[in-house]
Amino acid sequence: MDNRAQVREFLASRRARITPDQAGLPAYGGNRRVKGLRREEVALLAGVSINYYIRMERGDLAGASEAVLDGVATALQLDEAEREHLQALARSARPTATRRARPSPTTVRPVIQQVLDAITGAPAWIRNARHDILAMNPLARALYSPVLDSPVACATAKRAANTTRFIYLDPAAREFFVDYDRIATDAAAMLRLEAGRNPYDKALITLVGELSTQSELFRQHWASHNVKFHRSGRKRLRHPAVGELDLNFEAMELPSEPDLRLNLYTADPDTPAADGLKLLASWAATRAADNTDTLDAHDVR
Repeated sequence: MDNRAQVREFLASRRARITPDQAGLPAYGGNRRVKGLRREEVALLAGVSINYYIRMERGDLAGASEAVLDGVATALQLDEAEREHLQALARSARPTATRRARPSPTTVRPVIQQVLDAITGAPAWIRNARHDILAMNPLARALYSPVLDSPVACATAKRAANTTRFIYLDPAAREFFVDYDRIATDAAAMLRLEAGRNPYDKALITLVGELSTQSELFRQHWASHNVKFHRSGRKRLRHPAVGELDLNFEAMELPSEPDLRLNLYTADPDTPAADGLKLLASWAATRAADNTDTLDAHDVR
C-alpha cells in the first residue's frame, strides 16, 4: 500500500474533523474556506513550522521524531488507536524500514486448539489480523455457523472463513449482526489499522482490493481512514436456531503468538443470553450427532 498516500489522506481527514473552537482557537469570522483546521493552525498547535507540517501532510513522515509525531497527534486530538496508526505509518516511511510483509499466521499450534476445546461454557475462537478464522471451540462453531456456512466468507476450500468478507459481501450478515452498521464500520477500521502496521502484506492487500471492488459500503468506510482497536464490548447476534443473543466479548492478544487474537464471548448470568448459550450448546450437540449418524449411514452403504 502507498505509504505517502495513506499519510496524506489520514492527516487531512483528521484535520478536517476539528473546528477551531474544539481546538481552542479563535475562528476569525465565519468565512473559512477549509473544513476543520487550517494547516498553519495545526502547525501552531503542534509546535512545528508550517512548511514542516505541509511536508508531513503531503505524505513525508520519514524524518519525523517521536516528539513531532506526539505534537501532531495532540494537535489533531488523536485517540489511542489513531496515535498508534500514525506511529506505524511513520515507521514504514523511514529509510531503514523493512519493505517486507510480516506474514500473518494461517494456522494455530495444536496446544492452542486444546486451550479452545477446554473452554466449554463460552464461544472462543482465534483469528489473525486479516480477520481469518483459524480455530474455534465447538460452541464458537455453532455460534458462527452462518459465517462458516457462507458461500462468500470462504470462497474456496483452501481459504479460511473471513468475518469481514462475510460482513460486506454476504447479505445474510445484516440479519446475523443486530448492530450491522456499527459492525461494518468497525471491521473496516480494524483492517485500516492493520494496513498501517503491515502495509506489505499481500494477502491483506488482496482482501482490501476484493472488498473495494465488490462493496460500495466498504469503499466508503475505507476512504474515511478511521482506525479502531477491538478489545472488549458487547455484540448482539441473531442466530437462526436460538434467536437473539446479547453477549460480552473480550479480544485478547496471545503472548506466544502476537499476530493472533483470542475472541471470547460470554453472557451475563441469569439473562436470556445465558439461556440462549445453553440452548446453542444443545443445538450444536444435536447437529454434531446428526452429522455423525449421516457419516455412519454412508459408511454402512
